[in-house]
Amino acid sequence: MQTKQIKVWDPFIRVFHWTLVLAFMVSYITEDDFMRVHAYSGYLILGLVGLRLLWGLMGGRYARFSNFLYTPSETIAYLKDVASFRAKRHIGHNPAGGAMILALLVSLSMTLFFGLLTYGAMEYAGPLAGITAGVGDSMAHGFKEVHEFFANFTLMLVLLHVLGVLVASMQHGENLVRSMVTGTKELQSAEDLEVKS
Repeated sequence: MQTKQIKVWDPFIRVFHWTLVLAFMVSYITEDDFMRVHAYSGYLILGLVGLRLLWGLMGGRYARFSNFLYTPSETIAYLKDVASFRAKRHIGHNPAGGAMILALLVSLSMTLFFGLLTYGAMEYAGPLAGITAGVGDSMAHGFKEVHEFFANFTLMLVLLHVLGVLVASMQHGENLVRSMVTGTKELQSAEDLEVKS
């Protein structure tokens, strides 16, 4: 019997997701030795984050922030349900996934901001070079330390995100990675079509 599929992730979200994965990997491994590649991949991430913020306001149903940002108490309750193996399936992002997207966007934004400050202070390049060039070695080093902290924090969030995807895939018997490639998920019940209140 063929199952009914529902379109969840639009082409922008899928291209954004996988391009961001690739760009972050490139940025992370090219930090010191290939500064030009590191800078260009950082600019790509900056553009992607900016577009995602716009798409979170104007995009399709499942891409909009209003569809997947929950209160902290709802998110904590969902995580408790996950721990007890009774978490409700969400056709879009679940509360933990929504919180993770917000955390990743904030952490990436901080990584980018301090990366631009570092690039301007140490390389005398980039859009912030005019205000950071000549700030002194200690300030430049401080920018770099904060940039590296947020890059590592983002990597930790990515690993938690992957773990969450694996747990949700097992608990609900679906392949969430495949759905981020195809854009579709299996329609299991009428509840899948309910709009988040």
